[in-house]
Amino acid sequence: MQRIVIDSNVLRAATWSSLGASFRLLRALPIPGVTTVLSVPLYLEYQDVLSRPENLPPGVAAEQMRGFLRRFAAKSEQREIYFLWRPWLRDTKDDMLLELAMTSRATHIITFNTRDFAGVPASFGIQIVTPGQFLASLPPSP
Repeated sequence: MQRIVIDSNVLRAATWSSLGASFRLLRALPIPGVTTVLSVPLYLEYQDVLSRPENLPPGVAAEQMRGFLRRFAAKSEQREIYFLWRPWLRDTKDDMLLELAMTSRATHIITFNTRDFAGVPASFGIQIVTPGQFLASLPPSP
Protein backbone atom coordinates (compact mmCIF):
# COMPACT_ATOMS: atom_id res chain seq x y z
CA MET A 1 0.00 0.00 0.00
CA GLN A 2 1.33 3.39 -0.99
CA ARG A 3 0.40 6.46 1.01
CA ILE A 4 0.70 9.89 -0.56
CA VAL A 5 0.68 13.52 0.60
CA ILE A 6 -0.20 16.02 -2.12
CA ASP A 7 1.14 19.59 -2.06
CA SER A 8 -1.24 22.49 -2.74
CA ASN A 9 0.68 23.41 -5.91
CA VAL A 10 -0.40 20.10 -7.45
CA LEU A 11 -4.07 20.78 -6.68
CA ARG A 12 -3.76 24.27 -8.14
CA ALA A 13 -2.23 22.92 -11.34
CA ALA A 14 -4.98 20.29 -11.60
CA THR A 15 -7.71 22.93 -11.35
CA TRP A 16 -6.13 25.11 -14.02
CA SER A 17 -5.42 22.54 -16.74
CA SER A 18 -6.89 19.21 -17.72
CA LEU A 19 -3.84 18.41 -19.83
CA GLY A 20 -1.21 17.74 -17.17
CA ALA A 21 -0.21 14.99 -14.80
CA SER A 22 -1.76 16.82 -11.82
CA PHE A 23 -5.21 16.61 -13.38
CA ARG A 24 -4.68 12.95 -14.37
CA LEU A 25 -3.61 12.14 -10.82
CA LEU A 26 -6.63 13.77 -9.19
CA ARG A 27 -8.99 12.33 -11.77
CA ALA A 28 -7.67 8.82 -11.04
CA LEU A 29 -8.31 9.07 -7.28
CA PRO A 30 -9.02 6.84 -5.55
CA ILE A 31 -6.29 4.64 -7.05
CA PRO A 32 -6.25 0.99 -5.96
CA GLY A 33 -3.33 0.44 -3.59
CA VAL A 34 -2.86 4.18 -2.98
CA THR A 35 -4.19 6.15 -0.01
CA THR A 36 -4.14 9.95 0.01
CA VAL A 37 -3.56 11.33 3.50
CA LEU A 38 -4.66 14.71 4.75
CA SER A 39 -4.47 16.68 7.99
CA VAL A 40 -6.58 19.62 9.15
CA PRO A 41 -3.66 22.09 8.76
CA LEU A 42 -3.03 20.89 5.20
CA TYR A 43 -6.74 21.09 4.35
CA LEU A 44 -6.81 24.67 5.69
CA GLU A 45 -3.79 25.50 3.53
CA TYR A 46 -5.58 24.06 0.49
CA GLN A 47 -8.59 26.28 1.26
CA ASP A 48 -6.42 29.35 1.75
CA VAL A 49 -4.29 28.90 -1.36
CA LEU A 50 -6.95 27.67 -3.77
CA SER A 51 -9.61 30.22 -2.74
CA ARG A 52 -7.41 33.25 -3.44
CA PRO A 53 -8.73 35.21 -6.44
CA GLU A 54 -5.45 34.83 -8.33
CA ASN A 55 -5.60 31.03 -7.93
CA LEU A 56 -9.21 30.53 -8.96
CA PRO A 57 -9.56 29.34 -12.55
CA PRO A 58 -11.64 31.60 -14.80
CA GLY A 59 -15.35 31.17 -14.08
CA VAL A 60 -14.82 29.27 -10.80
CA ALA A 61 -16.12 30.85 -7.60
CA ALA A 62 -14.49 30.35 -4.20
CA GLU A 63 -17.49 28.29 -3.02
CA GLN A 64 -17.09 25.93 -5.99
CA MET A 65 -13.42 25.49 -5.10
CA ARG A 66 -14.35 24.70 -1.50
CA GLY A 67 -16.80 22.08 -2.83
CA PHE A 68 -13.99 20.53 -4.86
CA LEU A 69 -11.80 20.45 -1.74
CA ARG A 70 -14.56 18.81 0.31
CA ARG A 71 -14.87 16.06 -2.32
CA PHE A 72 -11.09 15.65 -2.36
CA ALA A 73 -11.02 15.41 1.44
CA ALA A 74 -13.76 12.78 1.38
CA LYS A 75 -11.45 10.56 -0.72
CA SER A 76 -8.56 11.06 1.71
CA GLU A 77 -7.60 9.50 5.02
CA GLN A 78 -7.62 12.08 7.78
CA ARG A 79 -4.59 12.08 10.10
CA GLU A 80 -3.64 14.07 13.16
CA ILE A 81 -0.09 15.23 13.70
CA TYR A 82 1.09 14.52 17.24
CA PHE A 83 4.68 15.68 16.95
CA LEU A 84 6.57 18.41 15.19
CA TRP A 85 9.77 17.95 13.23
CA ARG A 86 10.21 21.68 12.73
CA PRO A 87 12.32 23.25 11.62
CA TRP A 88 13.57 20.74 9.09
CA LEU A 89 13.08 22.46 5.75
CA ARG A 90 13.38 26.07 4.62
CA ASP A 91 9.63 26.58 4.27
CA THR A 92 7.43 25.88 7.30
CA LYS A 93 4.56 24.86 5.02
CA ASP A 94 6.84 22.19 3.55
CA ASP A 95 7.62 21.09 7.12
CA MET A 96 3.87 20.57 7.56
CA LEU A 97 3.85 18.19 4.58
CA LEU A 98 6.87 16.33 5.93
CA GLU A 99 5.27 15.97 9.38
CA LEU A 100 2.10 14.55 7.83
CA ALA A 101 4.14 12.17 5.71
CA MET A 102 6.08 10.99 8.76
CA THR A 103 3.06 10.49 11.02
CA SER A 104 1.08 8.69 8.31
CA ARG A 105 4.06 6.66 7.08
CA ALA A 106 3.59 8.06 3.60
CA THR A 107 5.67 6.65 0.80
CA HIS A 108 5.50 9.81 -1.34
CA ILE A 109 5.13 13.56 -1.16
CA ILE A 110 3.85 14.77 -4.51
CA THR A 111 4.92 18.33 -5.33
CA PHE A 112 6.37 20.52 -8.03
CA ASN A 113 8.83 21.94 -5.48
CA THR A 114 11.02 18.84 -5.18
CA ARG A 115 14.13 20.95 -4.55
CA ASP A 116 12.53 22.38 -1.41
CA PHE A 117 12.64 18.87 0.09
CA ALA A 118 16.34 18.28 -0.61
CA GLY A 119 17.04 18.02 3.13
CA VAL A 120 14.81 14.96 3.64
CA PRO A 121 17.07 11.99 4.39
CA ALA A 122 16.59 8.80 2.37
CA SER A 123 16.32 6.96 5.69
CA PHE A 124 12.84 8.51 6.13
CA GLY A 125 11.65 6.30 3.27
CA ILE A 126 9.70 9.11 1.63
CA GLN A 127 10.09 9.76 -2.09
CA ILE A 128 9.67 13.37 -3.17
CA VAL A 129 8.22 13.28 -6.68
CA THR A 130 6.27 15.29 -9.23
CA PRO A 131 2.79 14.15 -10.27
CA GLY A 132 4.20 12.79 -13.54
CA GLN A 133 6.90 10.81 -11.76
CA PHE A 134 4.35 9.33 -9.38
CA LEU A 135 1.97 8.33 -12.18
CA ALA A 136 4.88 6.78 -14.12
CA SER A 137 5.75 4.65 -11.06
CA LEU A 138 2.30 3.06 -10.90
CA PRO A 139 1.75 -0.33 -12.51
CA PRO A 140 -0.29 -0.17 -15.69
CA SER A 141 -4.01 -0.63 -15.10
CA PRO A 142 -5.61 -3.68 -16.67
